[in-house]
Amino acid sequence: MKMKKKAVEASSSWRVNDFIGVDFSGSEFAGKSIWVATGKLEDDQIQGKRKILVNDCRRGESLPGSGRRRQRCLEALCRYLEQQKNALVGLDFPFGLPRQLVRDESWESFVFNFPNYYSSPRLFREKCFSEAGKRELKRSTDFECKAPFSPYNLRVYRQTYYGIKDLLHPLLKRGTVCVLPMQKPLWDYPWVVETCPASTLKAANRYLSYKGGGEEKYRERLKILQYLEEAEGLTLPAGRIRETVLQNSSGDALDSIIALCAVSRQKDLTVDKAKWDLEGYTYY
Repeated sequence: MKMKKKAVEASSSWRVNDFIGVDFSGSEFAGKSIWVATGKLEDDQIQGKRKILVNDCRRGESLPGSGRRRQRCLEALCRYLEQQKNALVGLDFPFGLPRQLVRDESWESFVFNFPNYYSSPRLFREKCFSEAGKRELKRSTDFECKAPFSPYNLRVYRQTYYGIKDLLHPLLKRGTVCVLPMQKPLWDYPWVVETCPASTLKAANRYLSYKGGGEEKYRERLKILQYLEEAEGLTLPAGRIRETVLQNSSGDALDSIIALCAVSRQKDLTVDKAKWDLEGYTYY
């Protein structure tokens, strides 16, 4: 049963100071691939600029009570997010489907019914593909933010499936977070939004090939990190965190940092809710 929210509604333009970026994974050993970056917004009184101070960047398996296997990691991630009061959280997976494939009248109903509609990620992809006339449809927000794939594309369908089923569904069922812009933002609740690191980089004309081993890919990750430091005020403590992000050849650690920057730069969380209410919206 959905928990009744008693907190006072907050203005959607209210700025939070604590931010979390999550690079998500639906793999069997998701705890190894999920990365969680946390940071805080601070004003530089001397230069008059904003700074995002990164205080942690870790694998999902290192969260309290977590592990390498997907189910245990996602359960731990749910508990972790529920505890992040008054934080803005960016999750890197599609929160919905193209409206042609949604049989519900609201996004919330879609999420509540999702586990009943799709019993496995394979059937999820097959049903979507079939109902779409064997096409990979995109949402309105996917076109706007230039997302590289449809939510049920072969490369992302597992992320979409497990993100909605094992993260958004239990969080909404317990009523412990506010998912924007489909739900009203409330004080003393974590605010959760959809992000897409690829879209963030495309919007900044910094979409480089940075995933992989070797010196060349390392330099590409370094270029992106330096851009975020110069343009977004990103500040990483010297040493472990910075080198962890650069040495992670899959780029997942860097993606969590990009997601963190994407949510921290939002000046106004207000969007045309009627336009995105059924499909979801990407903040990039």
